[in-house]
This record gives sequence, C-alpha cells and structure tokens, in this order.
Amino acid sequence: MQQSSFNLKTMPLTWLLIAASVIIYLLQRTGAGMELLYWLGLWSAGTPEAYIAANYPQFQPWQIVTYGFLHGSTTHLFFNMFALYMFGLPLEQYWGKKRFSTYYFTCLIGAGLIQLLVTWGSSPPAPTIGASGAVFGLLLAFGAMWPRQRIMLLIPPIPIQARWFVIIYGGLQFFLGVYNPSSNVAYFAHLGGMLFGAILLWQWGWRPFRR
Repeated sequence: MQQSSFNLKTMPLTWLLIAASVIIYLLQRTGAGMELLYWLGLWSAGTPEAYIAANYPQFQPWQIVTYGFLHGSTTHLFFNMFALYMFGLPLEQYWGKKRFSTYYFTCLIGAGLIQLLVTWGSSPPAPTIGASGAVFGLLLAFGAMWPRQRIMLLIPPIPIQARWFVIIYGGLQFFLGVYNPSSNVAYFAHLGGMLFGAILLWQWGWRPFRR
C-alpha cells in the first residue's frame, strides 16, 4: 500500500499564505510582537529627521512584502484569510500556482507602494499591516473572471453578483479614503491592490467590456 506524504510543492499557495499569516499572527501575540512590527510592518518613507533621531522605525525594502503577513487583530486576520480562501483558491485553480503567485504579490507590492505615497513623511510614522491590499486585488480578479458568479456576503448575508460587489466595494473604499483620510484603515492601499491587479490583468489580455 502506497502512503501519501506531505509535500509543500504540491500544496496550493493559497493554503501556504494562510498558514504563514496565521503562524506569524500567533508570534505577534507573544513577546516578539513589537519586534515583528518594528522590522516587518510597512513604515512610511520620508521619515522626518526628528523621528529618525528619536529611533522611530524606518522604511526598509523588504517591508513592501512582509507587511502583508502581519495583522492587527484576530478579526483582521479572519476576514483577510477568509477572503483569501474564498477568492484566491478558485483563482489559483484556474490560473495555476505560478500565475497566481505573480498576481498575488504584484497586488501586495502595488498596494504597499500606493500606501507609501499616501503616507510619505507622515508624522509620526505609523506602520501599515495586513493582506487587505492583495485581497482586494484577488476580489477584482474574481469579478473579472466570473462577473456573474453570485457570492454570499457575510455582512449583510445576501447574495450578490461578483461584478457588482467589486464596483460597490471599490467605490466605497475610494469614498472613505477621500472623506476620512485620518482613518487607521489603509483605504488607498486597498485601491492600490486593485489598480495593480487591473494593470496586470490588462497585460494578460483582460478587457473589462469584452463579452
């Protein structure tokens, strides 16, 4: 009888991303939480000299990726991982691991770049954390691939076509980002994930009005 063995190479990247985020969040709940936030959170660039002298954390290149694996609360982690599973897994099955990986990290990095522009030189600097930017990119891709697919919202618990969900949720992020710029929520990072996702989909041949 042949026994199955655990193989990371064959495991969907979606599950690996979820596992990594959960493990890092558990580490955040230990005494290493502040150290992880210091080194892995996305800190605003252009930090004023006064804050540098006061030993505030500064932007480092790797943070443009690592910030997406940190989360601020169990609720933050749950909703991001639920969306990653809901939208990421079918996209990975449709595209394959390589293309899905390219798309996910393009959205994650793109969201981080937009957030750096928005928070440039902010005083005092504050970190951005969470996979939300990449998740919004996945949401856009899901709506582009299967626009009439009905999805069930959690709040409120009603079904809605994916294309309308993308349009409504994207518009809401823009509205909140413009009219509530002091919020702790990185609305423009969410839009950045969608923007970079749209650019990549366009490069791959997607056209929003093509039947």
